[in-house]
Amino acid sequence: MIQLIAFWLFAVMVIASAAMVIFARNPVHSVMWLILAFFNAAGLMLLAGAEFIAMLLVIVYVGAVAVLFLFVVMMLNIDFAELRAGFVRYLPLGALVAIILAAELVVAVFAWSAGQIDLASRVAPMTADKSNIQQIGELLYTRYIFLFEAAGIILLVAMIGAIVLTHRQRGGVRTQNIAAQVRRRSEEATRLVDPGVGQGVEL
Repeated sequence: MIQLIAFWLFAVMVIASAAMVIFARNPVHSVMWLILAFFNAAGLMLLAGAEFIAMLLVIVYVGAVAVLFLFVVMMLNIDFAELRAGFVRYLPLGALVAIILAAELVVAVFAWSAGQIDLASRVAPMTADKSNIQQIGELLYTRYIFLFEAAGIILLVAMIGAIVLTHRQRGGVRTQNIAAQVRRRSEEATRLVDPGVGQGVEL
């Protein structure tokens, strides 16, 4: 009974907060509603027995992505009138995409109910005597180790590419010279002087 109550609570909160993300007039409020939606989705994942995905939602999406959205929205000078005008302009396209996604969900539910497609057991076989996190770790570091490493390399290349694309030389800004710091001699370093009371410091 408590599981059913928790499911309906989390499900209603996810749907309500997701709707508020769209209809909130202030972008900062939209990000806060998005964080609430992530927390409730993590609760649903815990009820489904996928505690790894629940922790990912809290740590990655709430702790990094949503906070980054919040900082960017707060730092930008957003014209709310232009933002609302853009919302009205793209409303038909957004409604069409929402209808297509809802139709896909309905088709997927009916296909699952009719055929009982069991692709998960063939791609990632599960056993009842191990936890969800332990089985994911074993699969990632045994069967899918090369794909996992390739994903890490792709993310590293993307991070380096973003740094290279955004890096630019600006006039009047002092840059760090690693070679000069390494060649520094001891007499050129900072001296710690502890003069007595009333003696002053020799320059």
